Amino acid sequence: MEFFQTEFYHNTVDKWLYAILLFIIVLTALRISFRVIYKRVMSLAKKTSTDIDDLVADLLDKIKFFFLFFIAIYFSTLILTLPPNMEQLITKIAIIALLIQGAIWGSGIITYWIGRYKKKKEGMDAASITTFSALGFMLQIALWSIIALLALDNLGVDITALVAGLGIGGVAIALAMQNILGDLFASLSIVLDKPFVIGDFIIVDDYLGAVEHIGLKTTRIRSLSGEQLVFSNNDLLKSRIRNYKRMYERRVLFGIGVIYQTPPEKLELIPKIIREIVESQENTRFDRSHFKEFGDFSLNFETVYWVKDADYNLYMDIHQAINLQIYRRFEKEGIEFAYPSQTLFLNNEGGSSIPQS
Repeated sequence: MEFFQTEFYHNTVDKWLYAILLFIIVLTALRISFRVIYKRVMSLAKKTSTDIDDLVADLLDKIKFFFLFFIAIYFSTLILTLPPNMEQLITKIAIIALLIQGAIWGSGIITYWIGRYKKKKEGMDAASITTFSALGFMLQIALWSIIALLALDNLGVDITALVAGLGIGGVAIALAMQNILGDLFASLSIVLDKPFVIGDFIIVDDYLGAVEHIGLKTTRIRSLSGEQLVFSNNDLLKSRIRNYKRMYERRVLFGIGVIYQTPPEKLELIPKIIREIVESQENTRFDRSHFKEFGDFSLNFETVYWVKDADYNLYMDIHQAINLQIYRRFEKEGIEFAYPSQTLFLNNEGGSSIPQS
């Protein structure tokens, strides 16, 4: 029994044993309790349609072992007599563990909020999804920055001097990282101004494709041939971008040519025929059709109409139907399409010209 009364670092052996036993009991109780609660919440979540219980289950699953470990150490040392500096150190470590665990929970809540919004707006508002994704990323940076400052303040670091030092250092870093920061601010401009969003089909100079990802430094586009095109955000905003996803109507201009031997009354009839054919199609709005010019081997007509939808396949179906009807009507009216041809005039010895086609 005398052994248990022996003092070791200002505490008897039996106190140390009680502290170790309390540590094991607290750690085991916390782990078992949280696992039981997690399983019950998960079981409840499967029976309900609400997302809140799923969030609670996810937060319970994110409880880290180091958090439970340091909490158990803190409570087990309460029965010990420790030097003031040791008590302060243990308290600070427990607080830092609590702050980190709080940051993990906060990050999980932000992720849940962004994911829920994406699911709600999926297929409806791609612009808002892009904005909220960037907002979620910035909120997580802000959250972890605040946690880092609180942890340093808890350790006795002078945050005021640190922030001032970071400000001076930030200027130097900004000068050294102009290109990276330029891309970063360009990404914020893309997110806030929304010249395009994920899913839009855009053309940049001679490159075209669907937007797959808008990152902090680059934007990635999937081209029609399958490869991924990567653009610097800063360079992208300096380019002229054509966004076909924002197109509500499609303007169609096409021309046809007929032979020079076409009678004048038939030439006057052609614009009327084309107008009737275009107006007979659904989702179209006729604009104009005119005898445009005398070509090298044809009399050329130009027609403009609008398709009241941006869908490319619909446009091709309508234009195909118009072309087929024009062909049938011209055949019925005896109007011949022109094709490249030349007529040569040969002079004989008598001075007369003999045309040769």
